[in-house]
Amino acid sequence: MKKSVLTRYRVMALATAVMLLVLCTCMIFKYGFGMGADLTFVVSQAHGVLFMVYLVFAFDLSSKARWSFGKMLWVMLSGTIPLAAFFVERKIRAEVEPLVNGSLTAAAKA
Repeated sequence: MKKSVLTRYRVMALATAVMLLVLCTCMIFKYGFGMGADLTFVVSQAHGVLFMVYLVFAFDLSSKARWSFGKMLWVMLSGTIPLAAFFVERKIRAEVEPLVNGSLTAAAKA
C-alpha cells in the first residue's frame, strides 16, 4: 500500500474533525445565543464537502487495507461524532503504518 493513501486519509480525518468542532461551536452560538446564522451556514456547507471527501478517502483506505464492512463503517461514522475522529485516526494510523512500511520495504528489496 502506498503511503499517500494513509496520508490522504489522515489529512481529511483531521480536517473533518476540526470542522466538526467549529460547526458545533457555531451551532451553539446560533441556537443558544441567536447569532452567527450566516457563519453557521458557511461552516456547515464546508464541513459537508470535507466529509464527503473524507468518506471517499476512508473507503479507499479500507479497500486497500482489506477491512471488514463493520470496521469501514465505524471509521466512516467517526467523522460524525465530535472528537471521535481524532482518536480513531490515531488508532487507524497505528494499524496501517506497518502495512505501508512493509510494502515499502518489500518494494526496496525487489
